[in-house]
Amino acid sequence: MKNKKVYSVLLIVLIAFVGLGLKTILNQNVTGSTQEVILPEDKPITNNIKVTFVELGSVGCIPCDKMQPILKEIAREYQGQVEVVFYDVKTPAGKPYAEEFQVRAIPTQVFLDKEGKEYFRHLGFFPKEEVVNVLQQQGVR
Repeated sequence: MKNKKVYSVLLIVLIAFVGLGLKTILNQNVTGSTQEVILPEDKPITNNIKVTFVELGSVGCIPCDKMQPILKEIAREYQGQVEVVFYDVKTPAGKPYAEEFQVRAIPTQVFLDKEGKEYFRHLGFFPKEEVVNVLQQQGVR
């Protein structure tokens, strides 16, 4: 009887892990890669980029997922001035970026100036108004 309970618990845990793995695989196929440059479809790309806004997070992380609409809004509203990039650091392809940017927690937002030098960093959910304030430090209007 005791062994049945142990096996039942192990089976439930195994099913949960398989389900999470399948969700991750499906999400990776939807996004196409672990690096996603967020661009609006209706506007052309220009070379007047003042800031690169790098979001380091993971699909399925609640605060990371809450950042996605903000990333898309920033990309749309500041198109031509701000390049928005998302790296899923929980995937093998995204893990090197976690090391490169020395990520300690997700989500992490890193703001790079037009020369590619970091000028601001934030950990955790970052409200849009505060993101805009950081972008304005580099002349984004």
